[in-house]
Amino acid sequence: MNALETILTRRSTRNYRPDPVEQEKLDQILDCARQAPSGGNNQTNHLLVIRNKEVMDELAAMAEKAFSKMEPDENTYASLRRAIEASKKGGYVFHYNAPVLIAVANRKDYSNNIADCACAIENMMVAANALDLGSCWINQLKWLNEEPEVVAYLQSLGMKEDERVYGALIVGYPAAGLPNRNLMKQKGNEVTYID
Repeated sequence: MNALETILTRRSTRNYRPDPVEQEKLDQILDCARQAPSGGNNQTNHLLVIRNKEVMDELAAMAEKAFSKMEPDENTYASLRRAIEASKKGGYVFHYNAPVLIAVANRKDYSNNIADCACAIENMMVAANALDLGSCWINQLKWLNEEPEVVAYLQSLGMKEDERVYGALIVGYPAAGLPNRNLMKQKGNEVTYID
């Protein structure tokens, strides 16, 4: 698959087999993240690669606890609303039981933190597709990046005190095989040419 095909056929996966991702493939994905562009070439992303199921389950429990206390309104982002509603019902697992969760942190006082993390995550999603792995962008840790319990736990895992998570990614083998790799009809993302 060439680069354009890999980008155009990437899809989000939300159901995974428990099989671990081979270290060689994970290393390639992480190398792609580390080669992503960053503002001023600062290279301040910090990749927290979580493969420990107990750690992922603890993060899911913390997220469920935090989200269940929230009250959405008509302006709440749809995905956040779903996370809140699912958390109130119980059993909410934001990482879809994938074998790998990669939280991407950056300095909280750095004005390009979200953009730099986004570039790294996109590179990882494209790399995962090229390696016949599934992936999905995960926002929950970003939405909770000032929740004291979550921040303290991430710091116990290695996140620095001046960092926060601005995005995350899950990676693994899709339970139902690779998603449909046909081009999807787009419903938005308008293009305007100014000649």
